[in-house]
Amino acid sequence: MWSELIGRADYWLSATLFLIGLYGMLVHPNLVKKLMAMNIMQVAVIVFYITVAFKSNATPPISIDNEYSPTAREYINPLPHTLMLTAIVVSISTTGVALSLIIRIHRRYSTLNEIELIAKLRQ
Repeated sequence: MWSELIGRADYWLSATLFLIGLYGMLVHPNLVKKLMAMNIMQVAVIVFYITVAFKSNATPPISIDNEYSPTAREYINPLPHTLMLTAIVVSISTTGVALSLIIRIHRRYSTLNEIELIAKLRQ
């Protein structure tokens, strides 16, 4: 039983990270903490996709030696890794835009607390 749980530690890690991020998004009223929680959720999704795409004893899909030609099952699929590199770039861009918006919100309303911000917007 324990060996099965330890064997799936990468899935547990991604699920735990996702739940930590979800908790941070729902509980913390501070906008910067919400942004960091969103980043944790994005990392959890990236870890999950990379974990699913992992294949032990496989080779990259590059043919160097003509004597040995592996079958399709022995190759690693590069598509999930490529998509996750794109997700990392989008995550960094989203974080940069969100931080700039948070700076503008703080300059205009002098708060980063979501509850106070909503109260100031309703006035």
